[in-house]
Amino acid sequence: MTGETTVHTAVRIHGRSTQRQAVRSLLDGLRTHSGHLVVAGEPGLGRTALLQWAAHSFRAGPVLHLGTGPHGTAEELLDSLRATAGEGPALVCVDDAHLWDPPARAALGRAATRLHTAGRVGLLLSVAGHRAVDPDFAHLPVVRLDPLARPEADALLDEVSDGAVDPAVREELLAGAEGNPALLLALVRRLSPAELRGHRPLPTPLVDAGSLAEVAGGALAGTPADAWDLLLTVAAAARASDAPDVAADVAFDAARHLRPSSTALCVDALPEPLALADERLRFHGPLVGRTVHATAAPDRRRAAHRALADVLEAGGHRLPALLHRSWSLTGPASEPSLADGLAAVAGDDTVTASHRLRATAYTRAAELTADGPARTERYTAAAEQALLAGRPDRARHLLAAARGCAAPDEVRGRAELVRGLTELRDGPVGDAHQSLLLAASLLAEDAPADAAAAALAAADAAWAAGDLAACLATLAPGPPPHPDGTRAPGRAAAPRPAGPADASAVAPGAGGPPGPRESAVAPGAGGPPGPRESAVPPRAGGPPAPRESAAAPTEPSDPAAGARRAGRAVPHPDTVRDHRVGMRALLEGRLDRAAVPLGHVVERARTDDRPEGLLRSAAAALLLGDADAARRAGARALAAARQLRSEALVPQALEYLAYAELRAGRHPQARTHAEEGLRTALRTGQRNTAAHHRAVLALAASIEEEPEAVAEHVSAALATARRHGLAQAATLAEWAAARADLGRGRPLDAADRLGLLVLPGPGRGHFAVWRLAVPCFVEAAVLAGRREDTRAVLPDFADWAAFGADPQAAAQLARCHALLAPPERADDLYRHALARHEEAGGDFERARTALLYGKWLRRRRRPREARGRLGTALAGFDRCGAGIWAAQARGELRALGAAPRPGGAGALTGLTPQQLRIARHVAEGATNREVALTLAVSTRTVDYHLRKVFAALGVRSRLELARMVEHAEQAGEAGQAEKTGAQP
Repeated sequence: MTGETTVHTAVRIHGRSTQRQAVRSLLDGLRTHSGHLVVAGEPGLGRTALLQWAAHSFRAGPVLHLGTGPHGTAEELLDSLRATAGEGPALVCVDDAHLWDPPARAALGRAATRLHTAGRVGLLLSVAGHRAVDPDFAHLPVVRLDPLARPEADALLDEVSDGAVDPAVREELLAGAEGNPALLLALVRRLSPAELRGHRPLPTPLVDAGSLAEVAGGALAGTPADAWDLLLTVAAAARASDAPDVAADVAFDAARHLRPSSTALCVDALPEPLALADERLRFHGPLVGRTVHATAAPDRRRAAHRALADVLEAGGHRLPALLHRSWSLTGPASEPSLADGLAAVAGDDTVTASHRLRATAYTRAAELTADGPARTERYTAAAEQALLAGRPDRARHLLAAARGCAAPDEVRGRAELVRGLTELRDGPVGDAHQSLLLAASLLAEDAPADAAAAALAAADAAWAAGDLAACLATLAPGPPPHPDGTRAPGRAAAPRPAGPADASAVAPGAGGPPGPRESAVAPGAGGPPGPRESAVPPRAGGPPAPRESAAAPTEPSDPAAGARRAGRAVPHPDTVRDHRVGMRALLEGRLDRAAVPLGHVVERARTDDRPEGLLRSAAAALLLGDADAARRAGARALAAARQLRSEALVPQALEYLAYAELRAGRHPQARTHAEEGLRTALRTGQRNTAAHHRAVLALAASIEEEPEAVAEHVSAALATARRHGLAQAATLAEWAAARADLGRGRPLDAADRLGLLVLPGPGRGHFAVWRLAVPCFVEAAVLAGRREDTRAVLPDFADWAAFGADPQAAAQLARCHALLAPPERADDLYRHALARHEEAGGDFERARTALLYGKWLRRRRRPREARGRLGTALAGFDRCGAGIWAAQARGELRALGAAPRPGGAGALTGLTPQQLRIARHVAEGATNREVALTLAVSTRTVDYHLRKVFAALGVRSRLELARMVEHAEQAGEAGQAEKTGAQP
């Protein structure tokens, strides 16, 4: 056996908490027994670094690194391991074990299963990601490495550059590396200090063949020529594919065009980097595919694209065929006919293609275009499609490419519209507001419908920032103000709002107000729809209100312009007008004027099947207080966005759904939507949308026994909200933190937090949100002995309740009056509040009132009545998963001498809702990282809750936990069958 002993040096690992925990468990276990673990990952993800970290962390005995030479039989290997270990524990590290020859791999696999006979030896292997399922290693436990998340990649970049990277350069580096730490480091080494600081332009391409070969070239060593041609064909095909895989028949046919005499191109003899599934080929790791394409000889690469163009053209696949044809060019950079053809097909709504593919086609058309204005227009169209594909980073890059030459106002306006929408999702909303106002101004003459969409999105940005004056000015009749604040002659000035109470008229209810796109959103606020999303059906729901200045879109005068127009949004003027009129009326406190136009928008959901129109309908329904209509429209919008592969609209649809469920008091459902929404928002680069989902998750967690989860979501939401000026998300997050304090019996802390949000002053919360927190503040202030503070906010809340858009507000107002009333009036006020809750529905708010009433009755020495109210409160809290509040009710019942009956099934009844969710996921075989991704929390939070679960249930392993969950749920099903008389 050959090897070398480790010299301990510090190793810094960014992220990888789940993987490090698994390695740490292996090392800790060596105190008593042997163990083994496989670390799997693609090139550059840090397998070697993790093994080095393990070697540095292990101090209990020697560490040996095995090389790749022959190692004999399993018995010989075990004898060597015994000799290494001696009397104490030892760690053996084998990096790139998949590179061992087959007999040695087999011996290593057999030795791993017999380590118990070798003393206390830990065997830590690393293999290529797909090789972990090889027969030699498939029976061993595996921990997998994924690309770094954005925060972890940010931290790594800061460490290696001392934080001196220009923000624009940072975005380019992180986008190019795609979460691969080794590639990120290679790119940083490639750049000079001046380039890193943005003082000199970056090389093109940034991710060059040398950097890719440095990281992943080893995976391609020794590939024969026939196999290389197939690899190159698959890599080239992926550039014009909507998915990471390609049809096997297309790849094989094109490869045979490249090498007609080859007899080795068949499914039964695939090259090592490729995998076949469902008749489609893909690379095991995308970085290897990028490396194959970048390092191929230019003439061979062009030949591969030419072969693919021939095969796809024969199969009728117009757009990818044209793309491959363009990449096969050997002539001048400018090809007007090919560029025109690509742009025309990219904008043809009869061609089935994803937004990503259309963005690629428009980009390539721009690269082949010599004319400056036409090139700018095509880069702008590419940016529109990239934004719809959920790639705001790519949209910014394309908009930068669109600069540099003169262009008509319409093209400049569309570029500003895309820029503003990009910032609205993933940047400072103040910047978004200015860009969108400029877009509306530039588009007003040539594209009035686009101008109207830009104006509504500008109002959206002002709403998100909490700037009421800017929101009103933007929604005023006539064209919106210029970014400098001026108006053209004859434009109407914005009227003043009706009064302080009316400023919050759009707040949708106790469950939480709509997100930034739920106010004045033309679904253009989520980005212009694609070719299949632009047409909106005729208006439904009765005659329109008096029209504003938004005119119908003009028809293009030539076919090429028609093809270009097909690829972007042209919002229906009726919908734009109705939304604008209704929003303006609500902000002015005129519900009578708002109900009709917003009702028209809601009604259109009955016939619309496009996500942007359905999102508008959901927003209007929330503004009118109709949570059921909002939920229906949001669910249809989600289905439509998924069906059309509109990645950018999915997290927005989930945001509407989450707020609708919060509005109805269904916190578990809201949490489910927000968890998925957070994952998709982060995946599609929408950090502002992610902050709103974080706020929803914090609000949902604040009613459960989860202070760690509340703190985590609040911290993450505030981090983005403060950087990007998201006043609404910040207010919601702070409210969630205060509500968690109140639920945990900390009224002083809650009153301090809520006072900053609701009391008059410059730091008051978002104009449409702060009133929603008033009932919590009144409760906290009364319990904290600060009754006088409530006088400053209750009149405004009374005006809000009278407004009628929030069905819970009237009951909450009666509860507030009961808390403040003298004993002779409080009884009747509590009863009145409960009666109003029966009309409005919603388990959580009704249970809160019953809890406060029960506490009041107990203090008045009326135990029988108190027991009834507290029992009702406990049942309501249990029903909606409000664990922390249910604990309060149980405590009150115990103080009365009552023994509250636990709910749920068997041994699991002592777990909080979050702990129960984690227990069930773990019982199904999910890793801590997988649970964290599913629940949109950190792995640290999962670790914390899992330790609590193990302690509460008295189990010591995941297997024991799985058995207990299975038995408890079977017992619960049996009990339910017994109750209902169901037969097995």
